[in-house]
Amino acid sequence: MNIEVLADADAVAQQAAKVIAEAARKATDARGQFVFAVSGGRTPWQMLRALAAEDILWSAVQIFQVDERIAPPGDADRNLTHLRESLLEHAPIEPAQIRAMPVNDPDLNKATTDYARELQEFADNPPVLDLIHLGLGPDGHTASLIPNDPVVQVTNCDVALTGEYQNRCRMTLTYPIINRARQILWLVTGSDKAGPLVQLRNADPAIPAGRVNQAHAMVLADKAAAANL
Repeated sequence: MNIEVLADADAVAQQAAKVIAEAARKATDARGQFVFAVSGGRTPWQMLRALAAEDILWSAVQIFQVDERIAPPGDADRNLTHLRESLLEHAPIEPAQIRAMPVNDPDLNKATTDYARELQEFADNPPVLDLIHLGLGPDGHTASLIPNDPVVQVTNCDVALTGEYQNRCRMTLTYPIINRARQILWLVTGSDKAGPLVQLRNADPAIPAGRVNQAHAMVLADKAAAANL
């Protein structure tokens, strides 16, 4: 796993946009489309706004969510709210190209199956995403693969539900689909990530992030997060 250290969160976001744009160009050349999944967080929203300025065949892009809180439409807690704000106002992309997790479905178990089918529609069966963007929590979680939650044991499906975490239950991609991705891009910023980033580098299975495949992964970290490397 390659780790690149940059000055600050803004530099991380700018470089991440360039990495994603290059992956998009390669994917569209090779397969005619670019299918990627995005996690939440402040730096990713900067990344997506920067991505809007890159040279990408936007009509060939499909964007999925890595995880989402079970919250009402438009809620500030929803990753989708910020995802749409970051892209629809800045990039030539249609709303339908942002594939929202169906967290407001009355039957959430069915909703996970529906989202898995949607992934298969665009990324084969089993689905292989061109790129997955991941973040790293101070507790070592990634996506919504949360320490001590049963979701970290899920191996038989690509989308699952979590228990309550930080006042919300969530829907998340699971290890199987994350580990099949052609490329994994980690964005890690802030001094509270310094310890977990060392564990991630060491593939420490004590944290959920440490169990993610590192063969095709790169980390973009700011100096604060990389302080202990």
